[in-house]
Amino acid sequence: MPAPLNQRIRHLGSLSDKSGLATDDNTFYFFKMALNIADLYEHAADLFPDRVAIACGEREVTFAQLDERANRLAHHLAERGVGPGMHIGVYARNSIEAVETLLAAYKLRAVAINVNYRYVENELRYVFTDADLVALVHDAEYSPQVAAVLPHVPELLAVVVIGGDYEDALAAASPERDFGPRSADDLYILYTGGTTGNPKGVMWRHEDVWRVLGGGIDFMSGEALADEWEQSKRGVETGGMVRMCVAPLIHGNAQWGALMALFAGDTVVLVPQFDPHEIWRAVQRRKVNVIVLIGDAMARPIIEAFVEGGYDGSSLWAVSSSAALFSPTVKEQFIEHLPSIMLTESIGSSETGFAGIGFVTAETKNDGPRVHPGPNTIVVDDSGRPAGVGVIGRLARGGNVPIGYYKDPEKSATMLIEIDGVRYSMPGDFARLEEDGRLTLLGRGNTCVNTGGEKVYPEEVEGALKSHPAVFDALVIGVPDDRLGQRVAALIQPRPDQSLDLAELEIHVRQQVAGYKVPRTIWLVEQIGRTASGKPDYAWARKYADETAAA
Repeated sequence: MPAPLNQRIRHLGSLSDKSGLATDDNTFYFFKMALNIADLYEHAADLFPDRVAIACGEREVTFAQLDERANRLAHHLAERGVGPGMHIGVYARNSIEAVETLLAAYKLRAVAINVNYRYVENELRYVFTDADLVALVHDAEYSPQVAAVLPHVPELLAVVVIGGDYEDALAAASPERDFGPRSADDLYILYTGGTTGNPKGVMWRHEDVWRVLGGGIDFMSGEALADEWEQSKRGVETGGMVRMCVAPLIHGNAQWGALMALFAGDTVVLVPQFDPHEIWRAVQRRKVNVIVLIGDAMARPIIEAFVEGGYDGSSLWAVSSSAALFSPTVKEQFIEHLPSIMLTESIGSSETGFAGIGFVTAETKNDGPRVHPGPNTIVVDDSGRPAGVGVIGRLARGGNVPIGYYKDPEKSATMLIEIDGVRYSMPGDFARLEEDGRLTLLGRGNTCVNTGGEKVYPEEVEGALKSHPAVFDALVIGVPDDRLGQRVAALIQPRPDQSLDLAELEIHVRQQVAGYKVPRTIWLVEQIGRTASGKPDYAWARKYADETAAA
């Protein structure tokens, strides 16, 4: 177990440098503020040692147990030469051990690197070398892929296998929380696959990423939390909520959904892999209050499983999506079958963090994919100035912004811009400012279709397609056209129990979007390709289109 709180004061200095925390026995301890991911978790572990921190499948650990196990893993890695600033790969599905590895890295002031478990050998080799890994924690099922790549990564000091030597490593290491002081300037990196090209590591200071993704500001007002204790103190007031993270922890959505919950003393429920019925069984068993997921790819099968299985969703307060908006039909399904919940959808990316949010309840109007912009969020026009109402431009966020892309100063310079002396992160998402002050997110510029000089943003057309009762999922891309340059094409996954009449589908879509946006080429596929996080896999769609055209 961790040492008593008064034995873990690691910072010295003047009283003016410190903030305090009152414990249940009214003893007041002073600490220097660190605004560091590991410190933020440790504050909650000190306040709520006996609360359940993580539940995954049949297993669960308390805050104190999670803290001790992360300490042990950190000591094991440190004994093998891993130290501050070094990079530790996390190559695993959702599990308690994956969270322990993240926390262990930050306790050491090292950097956790998310590795997509869907990668094949050449993609793994790229990430392992590009990210300069010196240690790796991975699931046993990926041992063959790791063995193939290890000869190309001679710098690795330690490899720990979950389901292999992981528990032995922890058992032999110290449980003490006796690490040195940490800093708000410690480095956090999130590798993002994007829609084209190789993955890129987005670099943040701990304080900055906490402010934009971890609850360090009020997401609506932009007001910063007064100190690093405020989240855990709120956990005292609320008694703790139960939050389920559906997406893989290799994605920022789940990673920060989990970390933000832990900072507040909430219980995090993880699912090892996506299974809509298993998700509802976990909701019932764990009395989940909030489900955090990514867009329609997760939301639609989840709500349809709810209807099919007749589950008890009475504990649920909210379903929250980030990184992808819900389509209108999916919102309607949730409100119809779970009328007491709130749907929230936030926009942003690994490069901006939170940039805006929308709310839907049974009492509010579902009027399309529009959100309220967050603090410091603007739309930038083609001249590099803030865009006016109705102008399509690129989404940008000021305030706390990333340092840049790891080992890529050229792309960093493109992503980080300055307007009137203010620094903004502008990764390439297109948006439009509406008359009522809200934003319509239009998608990444590299997925935009230019047909006869008209720009078509796939998400709008995908929403129109998915609103047809016989369509389960859809992706929209541009394909070469001799006359128009590009024409709009769609890959559609029909519902297995319904027949899809393409002429009827065209009439349906024309009622919702302009004629030039209607797909002129359609392929029916058994399943739409998506990334591990549920985002559209446009590279898969283009490859499918190219191969089909060649055949």
